[in-house]
Amino acid sequence: MKLDYWIIMLDFFFGLFSHDLAIDLGTANTLVAIKGKGIVIREPSVVARHRKTKKVLAVGSEAKRMLGKTPQSIEALRPLRRGVISDFDATEAMLAHYIKLVHERPQKYLPNIPRPKVIIGIPSGVTEVERRAVQEAALDAGARLAYLIEEPMAAAIGAGLPVQESKGSLIVDIGGGTSEIAVISLGGIVVNRSIRVAGDAMDQAVVTFARLKHALLIGEQTAEDVKISIGSAFMTDDNKQTVVRGRDLEAGLPKSIKFNATEIREALADVVNQIIAGVKEVIEETPPEFIGDIMEQGVTLAGGGSQLSGIDKLIAQEVKMPVWRAEDPQTAVVRGALKLFENEELLQRVRVTGGLK
Repeated sequence: MKLDYWIIMLDFFFGLFSHDLAIDLGTANTLVAIKGKGIVIREPSVVARHRKTKKVLAVGSEAKRMLGKTPQSIEALRPLRRGVISDFDATEAMLAHYIKLVHERPQKYLPNIPRPKVIIGIPSGVTEVERRAVQEAALDAGARLAYLIEEPMAAAIGAGLPVQESKGSLIVDIGGGTSEIAVISLGGIVVNRSIRVAGDAMDQAVVTFARLKHALLIGEQTAEDVKISIGSAFMTDDNKQTVVRGRDLEAGLPKSIKFNATEIREALADVVNQIIAGVKEVIEETPPEFIGDIMEQGVTLAGGGSQLSGIDKLIAQEVKMPVWRAEDPQTAVVRGALKLFENEELLQRVRVTGGLK
């Protein structure tokens, strides 16, 4: 009884000086939202640090500007790959930076001792070891409690789908490292697929296309810019163009080439088709009782990758169902996690346990 009393008192004490945080720990971007305030941080998941000392020099947008441009003594890296932690120390440093950032206050008035309660969105297909790595990174970064929730469930909640009802809802969350496809009903995932093909794979497809077709070497950031400016999944009459600069692989000198929307669409086709194949597999495995609900409600798209022009039309054409994007799809996961602070019963039902404390 005494131990429980002190745990409750410590939780209350730290709660006075800390915000409840919802975190979408994405491969491409990390979003942080505060209970009662909304989204306060939307930064690239990039860390720049000294190679020998491992001292963190920059996090987020500042670090992203260093990608591919650092001297030998500095490395700029993305600590998450395909939805999972590839560099634990960099991930912990990034989380600690954002937790500290949202708790900044004048030292002379209040002690700066953030020990927040956090809810973190994770891909549904990660292993228990990978889940534990995320939770431990959050706790080591300063959180007093870290709850994990699967991204498709968080995205569905953020998109306003009736996840607690007996209706079936189909959500497709296309992020940076993974595409999460799930049918949700009664606060649980009925059928799901976690495909490690998403926005990053699209960028890589553009890099490969430039190298093979034009003997042009470009970086991932350039490829992402091309994807955003003229990338599409569905044929349109508007054939946009953009000038791409890189290095000529034959001459080894700078070279500029004009890309058009048609060839970029062809370059992205294989990645888009893999995502559509995953959607079809989930529909095939869905119990027939839910098919009517999904056809009536339609397929919901979320995640930054869902903003690729025409991908909603192509999926609708392939699965013969209506498809719609969630409002501000890139923030659906973090908004869904934020809503769980207001519904403790739903949080306890949907949070990932799997042996985690």
